[in-house]
Amino acid sequence: MSDDRTDLPPAAQRALAEAEERRRKAEAEAKPLPKELGGRDGPDPARYGDWEKKGIAIDF
Repeated sequence: MSDDRTDLPPAAQRALAEAEERRRKAEAEAKPLPKELGGRDGPDPARYGDWEKKGIAIDF
């Protein structure tokens, strides 16, 4: 996508500017997630499909 947005209608330019402002505000207000206590080490099993711990398959 081009950074030159002059070919867009004024309403579209205004909407893009408002969205960028909301993004900057959300990034500035973002709080870091708390560290999980007692969780597994390594990659997230739900994301990587590793459903075993010490060779034993687990189910939630």
